[in-house]
This record gives sequence, structure tokens and C-alpha cells, in this order.
Amino acid sequence: MAAFEFKNAQDLGRVFQKHGVRYLFFGKSGAILQGYSDTTQDVDLYVDKDSENCEKVLTALLELGFRLTEKEQEEVRRGKDFIQLRNGPFDMDLVFAPDGIERFEDAWKRRVERHGFPVATSTTSWEASRRRTGRRTGNLCHACYRSEIG
Repeated sequence: MAAFEFKNAQDLGRVFQKHGVRYLFFGKSGAILQGYSDTTQDVDLYVDKDSENCEKVLTALLELGFRLTEKEQEEVRRGKDFIQLRNGPFDMDLVFAPDGIERFEDAWKRRVERHGFPVATSTTSWEASRRRTGRRTGNLCHACYRSEIG
């Protein structure tokens, strides 16, 4: 499994933009796009669970070259809370319902743009989610996100 690379974000961003997908990078892939140095093995996306957006996500994933089973396609269509995809040009985790975050719209309003990509900000979404649920994050994400919120 290859590490997440900027080219992965470019490819994904281009195709998702073409199809009008509403999504946010988060986790280590989001941190890397914000300039923190580290590596990760997959792309983490928070995706709007709206049914129209889910159809757009499915179309975009297929165009990117993900070989999705019928079951995986149905999971994307219905916006299953968490889907790991390991059968495409890079590994991806789709999150439609992250712990502690009520609405995609709330995170979307507070996003930042980095290199033209929408990235969830920790001060509004991910750090709050981690605190509310008591979930520990990876060392990089926790360290860099804590530095953002002081």
C-alpha cells in the first residue's frame, strides 16, 4: 500500500469537483494538505450524506478507478457511516457520520481551503469530535490540531 501523495488529492479533487461532490479532507490527509509533515496510507474524507451527493460520490469513485462491489456501491448510495475502500488507485476512508459531529453543513461552513482543496478544521469539527467522544487521534493529528487551537 503506497502512502498518500499530493497527486492523489489532485486526482480526487479534480474528479469530485467535476461531479459537484461536497466533501472535506480530514485526518492525516487533511493535516498534510495544511502543511504538516507526516505520511498516511489513505485519504480520509468527510462526505455530505445528502442522497444526491452520495450518487455523485459513487459516480466520481468509479471514474477515479475504484472497483466497487455491489455492496460497496449500495453503502455509498445510502451514506453508510464509515466505508473503507481498498480497491482503487489509492486507499480511502469515506466517513458520512463522524463521531460527535451533527451536521456536514456545520463543518462545511468552517472549512479552510488549502491548495484548492476543502479541509475540515480541527477547531470546529475534529477536535470537538475527539473531545466529546473521548476518542484518541493519531499522534500527528492530535499534535498538529492541538497547535491550531492552542
